Amino acid sequence: MRHRKIGRKFNRTSSHRKLMLRNMTVSLLYHTIIKTTLAKAKELRRVVEPIITLSKFDTLANRRLVFSKLRNNRALNILFHQLGPHFVNRPGGYTRILKYGIRTGDNAPMAYIELVDRVLLKDNSESKSNGFRGISMKK
Repeated sequence: MRHRKIGRKFNRTSSHRKLMLRNMTVSLLYHTIIKTTLAKAKELRRVVEPIITLSKFDTLANRRLVFSKLRNNRALNILFHQLGPHFVNRPGGYTRILKYGIRTGDNAPMAYIELVDRVLLKDNSESKSNGFRGISMKK
């Protein structure tokens, strides 16, 4: 019985699950919004929120703790230079899950998970078809 067991297995080994959540965390930090299944979004929230809380205070110990979880220098710099100072006055609740519908192949419920206070920047160049250059945090 799974009484009082926390976390989802996703029918994967523990190492595969750990790396999947690590990759999804890095993708969320790069893009500030990703589309995934609802169950993975809920599990990802449990991983991302403590990492952002650690990034509010830029100490060597916090940097090493976050790096041990992410193993990515670019994501580390995004956390401690952009997201940490941005969320310093927010006491948690850094992510938002928006239900999107169902996936046609297997009927899985889909969702967007995003960082709160994100805005889209309009791009003047015609290089991309959607017209948006990137995503930045609202001041």
